[in-house]
Amino acid sequence: MNLSVSDIQQLERKYRLNLINSITGVKPANLIGTINSDGLSNLAIFSSVVHLGSDPALVGFITRPTDEVPRNTYDNILENSFFTVNHVPASHIKNAHYTSTKFPSNVSEFEKCGFTEEYIDGFKAPYVKEATIKFGVKFCQQLPIELNETRLMIGQIQHIIAPDDAVNDKGYLDLESKVMWGSVV
Repeated sequence: MNLSVSDIQQLERKYRLNLINSITGVKPANLIGTINSDGLSNLAIFSSVVHLGSDPALVGFITRPTDEVPRNTYDNILENSFFTVNHVPASHIKNAHYTSTKFPSNVSEFEKCGFTEEYIDGFKAPYVKEATIKFGVKFCQQLPIELNETRLMIGQIQHIIAPDDAVNDKGYLDLESKVMWGSVV
């Protein structure tokens, strides 16, 4: 395969989407949990969560354009300033992908997709109880990406929740451990 820019643009839409989404290699699958001011939770899968720095501890993720369809995760973060990032447990991969369904804004993906809301240490956004690794984030900044009308949402990590044996003595998460993927839960 050897595709030029014009070749890529001429590909069938879904084929192009799948190709470009997979071209960068393996990406993380994370569930982002939010809640609005009326107390309605939202859960959505994102593969774009990235580390942006360790001092301060910053992470970011990319939101899709907000003008075509409602983006409850985006709206809730702007409204509440807090969100959680939860690793997808192996036992819930199919359920996690189902969170991308366009549910009405008054329907919680937690309930519809088989996840349990968990509130820890008074944090202002719901964690996924089934997730082994999870962290709470306070929204700090958004950067518009004008080329495709997306946004980089940036936040500072406030809490990290992980099993004691998931982190080695140098601070690395054992990302291949069965404990990490919920196989031993």
